[in-house]
Amino acid sequence: MRQERPMEMTDIKEFNLAAIDVGSNAARLLIKTVSIDLDGRLSQRKALFLRVPLRLGMEVFKKGKISREKEEAFLRTMKAYRQLMKVFKVRDYRACATSAMRDAKNGRQVMDRVNETTGLGLKIISGDEESQIIYDIHLSQLQDDNNYLYVDVGGGSTEVTFISQGQRVMSHFYNIGTVRMLSEAVKAEELQHVRNGLGKVAAGYGDITIIGSGGNINKLYRIAPKRDKTEGRLPVDTLVRLHDRLAKMSLQERMDVFNMKPDRADVIVPAAEIFMMVAQSVGAKAIKVPNVGLADGLINDMAQSIVFGKKRA
Repeated sequence: MRQERPMEMTDIKEFNLAAIDVGSNAARLLIKTVSIDLDGRLSQRKALFLRVPLRLGMEVFKKGKISREKEEAFLRTMKAYRQLMKVFKVRDYRACATSAMRDAKNGRQVMDRVNETTGLGLKIISGDEESQIIYDIHLSQLQDDNNYLYVDVGGGSTEVTFISQGQRVMSHFYNIGTVRMLSEAVKAEELQHVRNGLGKVAAGYGDITIIGSGGNINKLYRIAPKRDKTEGRLPVDTLVRLHDRLAKMSLQERMDVFNMKPDRADVIVPAAEIFMMVAQSVGAKAIKVPNVGLADGLINDMAQSIVFGKKRA
């Protein structure tokens, strides 16, 4: 990842930042335009979002490594993202890889080749780093007396952070993800570990609201009946009914009825199952869906650093 220079208020008041997130299911490029008003307040708007379904986790979770074919597709994608950042005159960027790269036996070698070829400086981050980056973007919104469980469901792992009265109580990541489940690489004891661990964390607290992150919960929220959702909140009961309907449909039916791409249509059901399991473990009745993820967190952290000189603790 890159180091940013704090900007003076005499600098350009509008600039582009980018984030590359290489996950187990897809590689994403997000470019946002950051604006600063006369009072020094930041605002962001999306300039570009691309998602290429590389599905690195499908091989890693079954065979333990990334094949040469996948490596070439990965390299071509990163080259394209590099050029697009030049087109959009990106001031700075961060690029990271998560669960599949962490698990791959040849992950380091693949990353080295990509970095040598593209100069991107792509970095493998830990599950704890991933959780912290995503959590930070919500911190200012959670300064109240309520209890929240932040849950980010990816292709290879699920990150959770428990917040009570605006304070982080616990952060943890589990090797449970949508692609990992499709690959039948999740052990029963790991699922029980999630249930037991979250149940213990929630004990002694009142009502807990889940904050959901990731493309799947965003899609589940969008396709849920309008009458059942309000102001970015998806009731867990609605999620259960939606899961039951999706689980009975074929892959093609999900694509046709709900306008899903193939790589979304197959992971949507295991994603719903993970959220349902988490909700049941902590007794949550609703999921807030703010529609942000790791790439948003990377850009938010970078913007704060560039403009105000704020560094991660």
